[in-house]
Amino acid sequence: MGNSNRQIRSIVIVGGGSAGWMAAASLANALTQGCEITLIESDEIGTVGVGEATIPPIKTLNRTMGLDEAEFMRRTQGTFKLGIQFIDWAQQGHSYFHQFGPHGVQFDYSPLHQYWLKSRQYQDMPSIDEYSMAWAAASRGKFDRPSQDPRQVTSMYDYAYHFDAGLYAKYLREVSEKRGVKRLEGKIVHVDLRAGDGFVEKVRLTDGREITGDLFIDCSGFRGLLIEEALQTGYEDWSHWLPCDRAMAVPCESAGDPLPYTRATAREAGWQWRIPLQHRIGNGYVFCSQFMSEDEAASLLLQRLDGKALADPRPLRFTTGRRKKFWNKNVIALGLSSGFMEPLESTSLHLVQSGISKLLALFPDRDFDPIVSDEYNRLGNAEFERIRDFLVLHYKLTTRDDSPLWRYTSAMSIPDSLQHKMAHFKRYGRIVTDGYDLFGPSSWLAVQLGQLNTPERHDPLVDHRRVDGDNTLKQLRKAMNAAADSMPTHMDFIRRHCAAS
Repeated sequence: MGNSNRQIRSIVIVGGGSAGWMAAASLANALTQGCEITLIESDEIGTVGVGEATIPPIKTLNRTMGLDEAEFMRRTQGTFKLGIQFIDWAQQGHSYFHQFGPHGVQFDYSPLHQYWLKSRQYQDMPSIDEYSMAWAAASRGKFDRPSQDPRQVTSMYDYAYHFDAGLYAKYLREVSEKRGVKRLEGKIVHVDLRAGDGFVEKVRLTDGREITGDLFIDCSGFRGLLIEEALQTGYEDWSHWLPCDRAMAVPCESAGDPLPYTRATAREAGWQWRIPLQHRIGNGYVFCSQFMSEDEAASLLLQRLDGKALADPRPLRFTTGRRKKFWNKNVIALGLSSGFMEPLESTSLHLVQSGISKLLALFPDRDFDPIVSDEYNRLGNAEFERIRDFLVLHYKLTTRDDSPLWRYTSAMSIPDSLQHKMAHFKRYGRIVTDGYDLFGPSSWLAVQLGQLNTPERHDPLVDHRRVDGDNTLKQLRKAMNAAADSMPTHMDFIRRHCAAS
């Protein structure tokens, strides 16, 4: 039998919400024997639960949890997302699209954008967005699933979802309970640590119940009930690079058919999100409290909605950064308890997903060998830092000087890792990377060009190639526009496949 007597027998998830129930559903799907999973949540605490926008890896997570796409969309009032439109970031009156999927199709050694950079030296070229299949569809309000045939331009994009996070948690709770997860209603009043090694031994609820476990997953939100209050893990603060520390969130009535993309509009002291669902639109103003009060942000947000507000704006307060360790002793922090990156590139749920995948790849036994948690933390730190750099890029690359926030971010010093990427792009339009990056070359390209970090010259290799770049680009754009014209509208696609009742 080997050391099977050392296996984890019980997992306690502290907190529900999207993070808690994503962990419960995934673990219950993976651990089909020999481990009891309990989730403790309190109805009175409530969760952040706004309209969530996601990025393409969520599809893999949903598959891993065994969810059916159409059913998931119906249950969460979901819509499809082809990317994010950024308005007024580089300068007022300017917008660009961060698409899911590549620009065009690779037709040579050199990436497509290098031929675009060369062509624009001697002629007017359309924006790089015009070579994105995702934007061709999004800008027309169209959606269809990508083709599986790599020869078709309709295979050149990807998609994710918008959905109601509260409904997602509810749906995953149902899925989890069917798979044997036990839910306890209650509030934790005390965390007991084991004498000797300081591991979490049990948690106590208001009514005196005690819940013991081998492995604890902290999904208690910003508080970090186990990871911080009990284990005092510490926090690395990144607000000097990402100064927004507040958000006001409010749903409003729909205005026409839902767009198949998220919108992020830069504002005086931050930016506003717009996430269209089937039954309403989710909105929020993310801002920096040094430059604006909550009341002012709420009133500006309410003035800028596309439909009637369906509630009062709700404040969220946060500090961008990360826990010094995501896995400490026998506690793993997931979701807001692990750290927070503002929702600019829809990474919140992805970081939960990625924490769960890492846990399954590095699953412990009761010895909790530190080599395992060290590796988990190393990978987590690298991922958080790369996402941080990508977010900082949006703030650093601005020419706006109309308000204190933009004057601060355009002048601030940035991490060396980001400076390195920006410098390479500025010189030759090259995208350099140091290994796995959640946001691939096409994302870095979209944001750097979109925020006007225009390269000084193109890659010299292009001049040694016998390729008619101009003509290829023209044909490609024509093919994409034709393909997008023939797609169903986003709303038609939803009605046909996954309309909520």
